[in-house]
Amino acid sequence: MASFKIEGGHKLQGTITPQGAKNEVLQILCAVLLTPEKVIINNVPDIIDVNKLIFILGELGVKVNKLSSNSYSFQADEINLDYLESSDFKRDGSSLRGSIMIVGPLLARFGKGYIPKPGGDKIGRRRLDTHFEGFINLGAKFRYNKEDNFYGVEAEELFGTDMLLDEASVTGTANILMSAVLATGTTTIYNAACEPYIQQLCKMLNSMGANITGVGSNLLTITGVKELKGCEHTVLPDMIEIGSWIGVAVMTRSELTIKNVSWENLGQIPDVFRKLGIQFEKRGDDIYIPEQDSYEIQNYIDGSVLTVADAPWPGFTPDLLSIVLVIATQAKGTVLIHQKMFESRLFFVDKLIDMGAKVILCDPHRATVIGHNFQSQLKATKMTSPDIRAGISLLIAALSAKGTSIINNIEQIDRGYENIEARLKSIGAKIERID
Repeated sequence: MASFKIEGGHKLQGTITPQGAKNEVLQILCAVLLTPEKVIINNVPDIIDVNKLIFILGELGVKVNKLSSNSYSFQADEINLDYLESSDFKRDGSSLRGSIMIVGPLLARFGKGYIPKPGGDKIGRRRLDTHFEGFINLGAKFRYNKEDNFYGVEAEELFGTDMLLDEASVTGTANILMSAVLATGTTTIYNAACEPYIQQLCKMLNSMGANITGVGSNLLTITGVKELKGCEHTVLPDMIEIGSWIGVAVMTRSELTIKNVSWENLGQIPDVFRKLGIQFEKRGDDIYIPEQDSYEIQNYIDGSVLTVADAPWPGFTPDLLSIVLVIATQAKGTVLIHQKMFESRLFFVDKLIDMGAKVILCDPHRATVIGHNFQSQLKATKMTSPDIRAGISLLIAALSAKGTSIINNIEQIDRGYENIEARLKSIGAKIERID
């Protein structure tokens, strides 16, 4: 198992182009199963989770052709449904949470979809009820093999219906949406997730011949069609990676330009970073971050301590709360981080405390951070990455720390960040991958 060795305390400088969005591309890849025609996808990030899903599609019989470093063509005209009931699929699918989203397209097109209990980050409960309740509402029969942790849905035909989701689940919305596009009649999904990545999926499906209205709202209306055709789709830049590069710049007090960020799809991210006192400029579609010796957290107008909390879109994404927490350790002032959606995501703060950060873990969902204002530098240490976002947060902390840090279990970081050490080296970071 590989580790990162990071010599911290160095200023960085240069230009970074963000990778394609992990959370979008996992949905988009599953949508290729909806048509026998060729689908071309551009700006696909070369990361472990995406490569695992592409492998699963290949095992399913999808013809996969790599056109360039980040572009692929897919053609699902000869699907091997027997793979779904094989021991190989139970192994492959259980290693990737995103594999759950193959169920909706398979159910819509072939009348059945199976999935082993999926893996992913150990950040708390991530239930699948929303997905399967949606399939059942469309007329599918559900079954669960408790011994094998294996889920299945089957239907001779799906019928449009009105449904109110019990939570605005992004993957749940995507899965139900992909099953409804080929259903007979009209489906309405209320309390649908409306993240830019869901909007992108809707745009792709419409370009394939689907009939989806209400895109960008939490009420989607889908009029079923008989079949979908091929298309070409380009994945948005990854907003979580963009926030991560902002964290790299401010924690190392460096000047950095982030290229082609798709400003209109960043939502509240710029405003939250500004509330932390971070300066940056919009230059065309780029973000320019100047070298900053200090940044001060804003209080609320009544003088009370700022709270940064996650919420479904258009609220602040939970995937950036770990980054915000690390940034706050060297800010001037105090902030309360409230992680509402996952009860285990803040447990990495013990590593930051070991590095000298002033963090009080109030409960599994809340942490108070008292910033050092760079008066006391974080200390290097040896640590282990528990999940993707905590892993990149610890890497950012190590880049700012005094001394040499070791981060183990970096496969977690590789799951979500493409070629991260080479890109950091390109702007002057002292980092190497070691066995």
